[in-house]
Amino acid sequence: MTSPIAAILETALYVDDLDAAERFYGGVLGLERISRAGDRHVFFRCGPGVLLIFNPDETIIPAPPDALPVPAHGARGPGHACFRLEGDDFAALLKRLADHDIAIESDFRWPNGARSVYFRDPAGNSLECAEGRLWGCDDEVCVPPPFNLSP
Repeated sequence: MTSPIAAILETALYVDDLDAAERFYGGVLGLERISRAGDRHVFFRCGPGVLLIFNPDETIIPAPPDALPVPAHGARGPGHACFRLEGDDFAALLKRLADHDIAIESDFRWPNGARSVYFRDPAGNSLECAEGRLWGCDDEVCVPPPFNLSP
């Protein structure tokens, strides 16, 4: 059976300090800010998708009756997001991170040759930048790799 789901539209991470997150994702990583709502959230454009950064203390509060019917949600502790890079964009990423004293936790190649770089945001979220071929992605579709990604 084919799934009607075409792609991930948005990814959410949770942070305790939205100001630090906005500086990191907008300033260090260079993502375009879409909007910010006080101390509740800040949203960034990320290629064709959206990165949602939420304050869990705010998103756990149910919406008032006259607001959009988005259910309360949230998470605590570090999460993970992976951003897709093209092969020649790794040098620019590594320079940006070095210019902001962001430590690289890991930089390696998977069995299919795809490169991944891991680092942390100010809230401790694990961030990865990888080539799309890690998951067999081209511009429109991803196909699972023919190997086991488990350690």
